[in-house]
Amino acid sequence: MIYKGNQDEYFELENVDTNNYRSYRTTMPGTLQLMWFTTDGNKLTIDGVPYVFDTNQLITLSPYHRVEYEVVNGMKLLRFNREFYCVLNHDSEVGCKGVLYYAAAKIPLISIGGMELEILETAWKMASLEFSMKDELQQEMLQMMLKRILIVCTRIYKKQGAMAGLNDDQHEFLREFTFLVEKHFREKHSVAEYAELLYKSPKTLTNTLHKIGEKSPLMIIQDRILLEAKRLLHYTKKDISEIGYELGFPDIQAFSRFFKTHAGQAASEYREMAA
Repeated sequence: MIYKGNQDEYFELENVDTNNYRSYRTTMPGTLQLMWFTTDGNKLTIDGVPYVFDTNQLITLSPYHRVEYEVVNGMKLLRFNREFYCVLNHDSEVGCKGVLYYAAAKIPLISIGGMELEILETAWKMASLEFSMKDELQQEMLQMMLKRILIVCTRIYKKQGAMAGLNDDQHEFLREFTFLVEKHFREKHSVAEYAELLYKSPKTLTNTLHKIGEKSPLMIIQDRILLEAKRLLHYTKKDISEIGYELGFPDIQAFSRFFKTHAGQAASEYREMAA
């Protein structure tokens, strides 16, 4: 089921399974994705890394993620673009920026159960029914159901994921930092640059992440750069020097040293293995 508005708005709900996953278009340019698995043993490759997802596990993917379906036994898929609903402009409504979407190198993984499962099933069913309502209120109603789904998933992730146990201030700090990394990793590589954006000292940024059990800020920045480097090496034919320049390195030597240090092999070797 697909909704398309007059201003390029796009919203989609689909059931994907063994009968249609091989022919299903895995990517839509510029869309955010939510995948809710309804059976065990679903095998996906995301950014070159294999994953297995089971019943009532849910993941969210930002537009930069590359997805390949290996085995899909049962999955509910939701996709929408910025024109339909911009999570950045409406962050005060759903609070999922830097949590479900645009969260640096992480793929948010949620396990759904209990009351949250009932709420999610109800919202999904209501959104599905709304596709038959061809009137001027349809888009607004679909947006309402989408917001409800995103709010439920954000609440669950805050209780289950890396943000579990954080107070509100710590939660806001972490999601703002991870969002800034996602936004600026190509040109900002140092902790000091992000500390300045957050109006903190580098030491305060490092200590805050340490206290809440996170990786160091430098490791988070480097992980995001490495993920993008691997993605470009795996999915494009760009020269290694071009990839290094795109990721903010002054020359191919600097990029090659970074990649080998953090990936454990040369960029050319990684590309050969991924081919």
